Amino acid sequence: MTIADFSGLSKQRPERSLVHGKKRLSGRDGKGRVSIRHRGGGHKQLYREVDFKQFNKSGVPGTVKALEYDPNRSARIALIYYVDGRKAYLLAAEGLKVGDQIVCGSRTKVKVGNRMELQHIPVGYRIFNVEMQIGRGGQVVRSAGTSATLVGFDGDYAIIQLPSTEIRKVRKECSATIGTVSNPEHNLITIGKAGRMRWMGRRPQVLGKSMNAVDHPHGGGEGHAPIGLKAPKTPWGKKALGVKTRRKRKSTELIVRRRTRKKKK
Repeated sequence: MTIADFSGLSKQRPERSLVHGKKRLSGRDGKGRVSIRHRGGGHKQLYREVDFKQFNKSGVPGTVKALEYDPNRSARIALIYYVDGRKAYLLAAEGLKVGDQIVCGSRTKVKVGNRMELQHIPVGYRIFNVEMQIGRGGQVVRSAGTSATLVGFDGDYAIIQLPSTEIRKVRKECSATIGTVSNPEHNLITIGKAGRMRWMGRRPQVLGKSMNAVDHPHGGGEGHAPIGLKAPKTPWGKKALGVKTRRKRKSTELIVRRRTRKKKK
């Protein structure tokens, strides 16, 4: 089992004005029935209100007061004190330190942690928390250690390469933050034991062949028997392999190059 390094994070309680309670739905729908299996339990959490837009802080400098852990996401968050007295949580960029100054605007200094429109960012820079539609705020590239690359411009669009290697066009008036998302070693964490997954709100998963016949099409038989079918099925009796499950793509005109599969070594 391995755990993340929390040495550089604040040990204080989160900013009270920026958190609220979080109700655990345990995979239930509006009628209380299980709609997502294997969810439930887990440690109690407070939800931190992270500002992905920063529209109302355009041109207002802010200082990084603390770097904090957020149980709701893989990245670290930064507590910002603005000069006008307001406070906010932002996604922390890798390399951002307590005491650093950041600013958001249509055009600002090209510096890690600053946020501006894509049309003013130099080509080749790494960016994150990228806005896909004008006014929506950051929507993609928000996971720990990820970053996109600004490849170039084409008329009214900026061309960016996403972490999946997909290259697509985004309106150049959309905003993005300079740098890479913090906590780059998140993908190296090994959970190590089942109990730790229970703390995270994940319940056990069991193979269908281990169930009774009334619970799964693969169930029944003596011991850990084969499924007894020509093709595996879902718990609801539908084919599980070789069936297209994705919805029709709404628009592909802004995708320059689709993501590529990793080549087997």
